[in-house]
Amino acid sequence: MAKLIFKLKSVFDDEADDIKTLLSENKIDFYESPAGNWGISMHALWLNDETRFTEAKQLIHQYQIERSQRIKLEIQEQKKNGEFETFFQRMLNRPVQFIVYTAFILFILYISIAPFLEMGK
Repeated sequence: MAKLIFKLKSVFDDEADDIKTLLSENKIDFYESPAGNWGISMHALWLNDETRFTEAKQLIHQYQIERSQRIKLEIQEQKKNGEFETFFQRMLNRPVQFIVYTAFILFILYISIAPFLEMGK
């Protein structure tokens, strides 16, 4: 019987591809279930051979540790080179976009709260 080894919900495509490649390179037989038309099914990787479950989990766990370390190093390198964009830098670099988003958020907030403000009068 198939056994769930990795959920793909909210996983970046490059990470999912890396994990599929990792499993294939280690000759671990798996299949992918799609999220379906409305995204309500479980998008995941399933193991066909339950006897290799521990091995597959260990490979995925090791990959995620290495990926985490690699991404942390990349971010540190970007910060050191001044390439990492903070929220305030992004706000200053794109003022029109920031103003439009802020106006949209305030509009939605007003529409959500307005009926309750009218009740208080």
